[in-house]
This record gives sequence, C-alpha cells and structure tokens, in this order.
Amino acid sequence: MRKILGFIENNLLLLAVLAAALGLLVPSVGIALETGISPLLALLMLVISLTFDAKAVQIVFRKPGRQLWAIGLVYGPMSLAGWLTGRAFFGSGPLAAGQTLVGMLPTDVSAPLLVLLARGNVALAAVLNAVNTALSPFIIPFLFLWMTGIELNVPVLTVVTELVLIVVVPTVIGVWLRTRFLSSVSQFDFAWPALGSVLYLVLLLAVVGPNAETILGYGWYALVIALAALALNLIGYGVSMTARIFTQDRGELIAYLFTCSKKEFSIAAAFVAASGLPSEIAVPAAFFAVIQMITSPIAAKILAAKEQVLAASA
Repeated sequence: MRKILGFIENNLLLLAVLAAALGLLVPSVGIALETGISPLLALLMLVISLTFDAKAVQIVFRKPGRQLWAIGLVYGPMSLAGWLTGRAFFGSGPLAAGQTLVGMLPTDVSAPLLVLLARGNVALAAVLNAVNTALSPFIIPFLFLWMTGIELNVPVLTVVTELVLIVVVPTVIGVWLRTRFLSSVSQFDFAWPALGSVLYLVLLLAVVGPNAETILGYGWYALVIALAALALNLIGYGVSMTARIFTQDRGELIAYLFTCSKKEFSIAAAFVAASGLPSEIAVPAAFFAVIQMITSPIAAKILAAKEQVLAASA
C-alpha cells in the first residue's frame, strides 16, 4: 500500500496529464463526477487539515500581516495581470472580460494540497485560502465593474454557505482531530499527501469532462486561450515572490506561491450565471483550471526535490 501511495504522490504530474487527456477524450467520465465536486473539495480540505494542529493555526493568526499581504497580492497585482493578459491575448470582448475575472478570483481550494506536497506551511496556506475566498463576493464585483464596466450580481449567501461547508467545516474537523488524537492521526501522515493527490486527480476529471466540448470546440484558438491562462498562472508565481520582502521562511514562501498562482475557477461560472452574462466570459476560467492543475504539480515536485537536497546537505 505504501508503494502505491508513494507512486501516486511522486507521479502526480504524469497522472494529472493522463487525467486531463481522459477528461477530454471521454467527457462522460468527468460529467458523471461533476455533481460530486463540492463533496470532493470538502473531503480534500479534511485530508489536508489532518496534517496540522490548532497550535499551527494559532501561530498563523499571530501574524495578521501575512494575511493582509496575501489579500493585497490576490486582489491587486493579480487582478491587474488578468486585465493586461486579457487585453494582450483577446483585445476586447467576452474572453478579455473573462480573463480579467480569472485574475481577480480568490485562491483555489486545492492550493493547500500543493503546499503540502511541496513541503510548505500548510496551515498558513489554509488560512490564506479561507479568508481570500470569504472576501471574494464583496471585492470582486467592485473590481470587475471598475476594470471592465460590467456589473456582476454575486450570490453572496450561496458563496458564503459553500465556503463554510467546503472549507471551514472540514478544516475545523480535521484540525480538531489532529489536535485531539495526534498519535492516531499522525500514524497515517505518509498517506495524507497521496490521498489528497487522488482527490486532486478526480477533481481534475470532474473539471475537464464537463468543459471538454467547450475546450475542443475552439479548435486551434484553444491554444491561444490556454497560453493566456498559462501566462497568468506564471505571473502568479512571480507575484508571490514579493513575499520575500518580509519573510525568508521557505514554508511561508511556498504558501504564497500557490496562494497567488492558483485561482478558484468555479466561482467564475457561478458569478457569470447569476449575472445573466454571456457564458463565454466563464471560458477562460475553465482553461485556467486545466492549466493550473497541471503546472502546480510541476512546481510542487521541483520544490519537494529541493527540500530533499537541502535536508541531505544539512
């Protein structure tokens, strides 16, 4: 069993590419999983939160400046990056507006998993994730109106409720279990990253499958949309490095890396649908979802390898 789990964790990139290909070639598999996305995300958060205890969360709360910096990066430079890449790749129109929307989305729920795989500060990533998402329905409509002139009608109650059920509740349960039953939970520390990786792959299928027709329907132009998504994703990695201004802690820097580069793409579709806007505005978010779910394992693998080198030389 340990060998199987180790294989999954160590080969997440290859498995992610295969899962994305399967979702495109056999969309029905992903479509069948689509209704389970919310429970899968909640389970992913539970698994991740089993890796840190209440003490780790308390340490995070003692540094509110860390959260303020993350909020500034996610809704500041990344929003501007979304607008700029939208103009650069699409000029104007729904796709440009959609790319702008992607840039100002909060951190993806799966970000703490990648931080875990990269041997970063998972507790910090989880807190940054929760707070950024909670603020999104109050910040994004104003930013989007200011940058595009398009009004968004955001289902605040729905977003907040989903946040509580998908992020807050599983995290509280996981942290409580880790704190209360440390010896029992820690016995399975070898399994949590791999189990989280399995959930990540299933979620990738659930994302690609329902969007396969849209992605393939653009033909060669899908490459342009994918490149726009990749550009924004890479900018996110670069923006995160500004955290070096106030911290040199490797674990914290990794937390910022995925906090800035990963975007909660599902919120885009919900906002667009609730606002009665053209569905094409949500297309860049679908492409970004696939791109980030492939590049993130690459970054995590590189960082984990560097950690092993540092540990060996110490």
